[in-house]
Amino acid sequence: MKKIKTAVLALALVSSVSAWAQQAQPWTYKTKQLERAEVDALLAAPDKLVVLDVRRPDEVVSKGSFPVFLNIQAKDVENRLAYIPKDRVIVTVSNHAHRAGAIGDLLTAKGFKVAGAAGSEDYEALGGKIVRITPPAPAAPAKQVAAAGQN
Repeated sequence: MKKIKTAVLALALVSSVSAWAQQAQPWTYKTKQLERAEVDALLAAPDKLVVLDVRRPDEVVSKGSFPVFLNIQAKDVENRLAYIPKDRVIVTVSNHAHRAGAIGDLLTAKGFKVAGAAGSEDYEALGGKIVRITPPAPAAPAKQVAAAGQN
């Protein structure tokens, strides 16, 4: 029991230090960094919102995201602007909002309505609900698929 308590305390300390280190980076973007309550208020009106997650797919799978989102990696956003609706407010998302802030600035300059940037890990640490995504099972090798089709 004592080992469990020690492990829990150690985990809490690591999480706190990690969160502090992320927050220690200065916010240098024009896009507002959203607090949890602001994100929740925007999520309450999904018909007016697009959540644009700018992380790599492996990050989205390993860390989770919001219930519904459009995923375009930060490096590809400028080439995929036509896929982003201009008639909705946008919340950009990354792990701790820094990539999201940069993309928010880019989208604002291109005429999009950006409410702000959010960090999914920060949002979850503050009690927000993040959805975990289960990756699909690996595809069966081609020989097995072909053999199954012959039966």
